[in-house]
Amino acid sequence: MPAISISFNGFLLILLLQTAVVPVAWGQLPQFNPQQMDWLADRVFANECNRNFSCLTSWNEGEDFPSLGIGHFIWYRSQQNERFEETFPNLLAFYKKHGYELPEWLEALENPDSPWQNREQFLADIDSQRMRQLREFLGSTTELQVRFIVERLHDSTTDLFRDLEPSLQSSVQSNFYEIANSQTPYGMYALIDYVHFKGTGLATSERYQGEGWGLLQVMLELPGSAANLDDFVAAATRVLERRVTNAPAKRAEQRWIAGWTNRLQTYLPTQ
Repeated sequence: MPAISISFNGFLLILLLQTAVVPVAWGQLPQFNPQQMDWLADRVFANECNRNFSCLTSWNEGEDFPSLGIGHFIWYRSQQNERFEETFPNLLAFYKKHGYELPEWLEALENPDSPWQNREQFLADIDSQRMRQLREFLGSTTELQVRFIVERLHDSTTDLFRDLEPSLQSSVQSNFYEIANSQTPYGMYALIDYVHFKGTGLATSERYQGEGWGLLQVMLELPGSAANLDDFVAAATRVLERRVTNAPAKRAEQRWIAGWTNRLQTYLPTQ
């Protein structure tokens, strides 16, 4: 079993939002140094997999898709339409963009769809050569996975506030940058992890009874302006509790709320 490497080997991701996009008064998103990026990768891996190597290729009970990598990126089979945003094909494209060579069987796929039709088929394949290759590849390339996660927040920032009423947009943007710059690196960790964990909140498909649970909904839940990291965690807790209340009974989402709440607590330095 290869060791999980949470190292950037010289990567220094500059997380910088162009000043033409956001008011200069709110500044810019903080930069991560290599040590903070290592910490972020380890934190995400702990949140999703408890740092367990075998968890890099998972199919959770009660879900209709596999979850892969340190971030448990979702991969749908052909013609599968689901409520949640698929992320693994975009990760594969990100690998290729940055010159990474994928395992041969992944390169050979005619399309980016998952080859497993159900959980039983996936579990029967769990010790196959291709699955071992996939775990080894994902375990040795954690640096690019966390870079992908960070850029997901970066890429979504301008869309988060675009459709808000001007008066509301001002306070939500102000809170966003207050949190991003609070208690470095925890503020940025909270924003990055929440977007990865529960999405931006922009997709209309990610709604129960018309209410979303992504970062936008958390920002709208915050009181006034000048919100802090404790406010963010409290707002996110309310948003996720509301999701569980609104969820279809057959999904039994109450079983996950304790784990979700514990994850939110890791956003606070005191934890």
